[in-house]
Amino acid sequence: MQIVHLGLGNFFRAHQAWYTSVAPDAADWPIAAFTGRSPAAARQLAAQHGRYTLLVRGPERDEAQIIGAVRAAYAANDHQAWRDHLAAPRTALVTLTVTEAAYLRAPGGGLDEAKAAADVAAWLRGDPAQTVPGRLMAGLAERRLFGGGPIAIVPCDNLPDNGAATARVLLDFTSLAEPALVPWIRDNVSFVTTMVDRITPRTTPEDVRTAAALTGFDDAAPVVTEPFTEWVLGGVFPAGRPAWEAGGARFVSDVTAHEQRKLLLLNGGHSLLAYAGSARGHTTVAEAVADRECRAWLEQWWDEAARYVPLPPAEIAAYRAALLTRFGNARIRHTLAQIAADGSQKIPIRVVPVVRGELRAGRVPAGAIRILAAWIDHLRGIGAPLDDAGAGPFVARANDVREVLGLLGLGGDALVSAVEKSVEPR
Repeated sequence: MQIVHLGLGNFFRAHQAWYTSVAPDAADWPIAAFTGRSPAAARQLAAQHGRYTLLVRGPERDEAQIIGAVRAAYAANDHQAWRDHLAAPRTALVTLTVTEAAYLRAPGGGLDEAKAAADVAAWLRGDPAQTVPGRLMAGLAERRLFGGGPIAIVPCDNLPDNGAATARVLLDFTSLAEPALVPWIRDNVSFVTTMVDRITPRTTPEDVRTAAALTGFDDAAPVVTEPFTEWVLGGVFPAGRPAWEAGGARFVSDVTAHEQRKLLLLNGGHSLLAYAGSARGHTTVAEAVADRECRAWLEQWWDEAARYVPLPPAEIAAYRAALLTRFGNARIRHTLAQIAADGSQKIPIRVVPVVRGELRAGRVPAGAIRILAAWIDHLRGIGAPLDDAGAGPFVARANDVREVLGLLGLGGDALVSAVEKSVEPR
């Protein structure tokens, strides 16, 4: 059998590829991986026959592992290889790590047809699809044509109910571009919902030197990660899957509680530190969490967000304690600029649900307000540099808090006033 992966980045190599590598049946599950955009990672890995070094960076030392789960690496523009792999009956599942923005979701959760229009038009005139929904559809069209059989799609990005979210944008895109394919997708494609967690910073030249010193392998593309890892999955694998549970993956009937815990506490906490911490001059998560004021803001946010995590209080408390240990690992250089990217896609998922819940309960949440205010400051040029393809409408309105909140579906005089008092003076 075989896995096809889209999004050949560091997180995939530290997470899904690692879980596959430690499965007892790993030899039966080679991965064919495709880049999401830049071809550089494919060139580097292809030159190394798919092998790379995983540096597990603990608070005191590094441990190096050579990972060989990726058997083939392709650039995003190798459309023929993508179609061939998706059509092959041996391909049992497709995993995805493409970032939240790549799913082209509109505010209501369906496909943003304006963003997808050029790709739909390209497909209709016979050109290759370029977007994530388009590429999935193109591959599945080939699979139907050649009788490839049932398949599972396993998204591993930080979207609530990411299996259903992927199904929705894919079916919306297909309804526009190839409507005859829709019934086949409904009958033959399973969408697995997942929660993924492993902090994976960008690789530095020093990391390359460290990997070579530990292994003797001259690796151009090592990956650094933390010791902690978690993967929770819920759904059906109609053509089978590797024994990922050997690496600690859990298979559950409902991922929601674990997903909420991670999105609100870890990811929401990261967003707070990225915007508020960088505004205070910090560059990494470890620096920001060591700042007493940032730490107090983080605890305040967690107190609010924990109300919306449907898990026992003791489990939430243990998770918060573990996060502080993970965030404080100064040997993991997780930059606030990296986390701050694409805030227009992240804030609606990580922060807005808590704001709405608190307002319904008659509370004006100070912790959530601080994140919103710090993000608006970020849109105005304060703190980490802006790197967000979807930020245009927010930047255009950044000097009017009411309008920015309106774009997020938020309003009310009390909330607007509280955020206005928290943003930096203009």
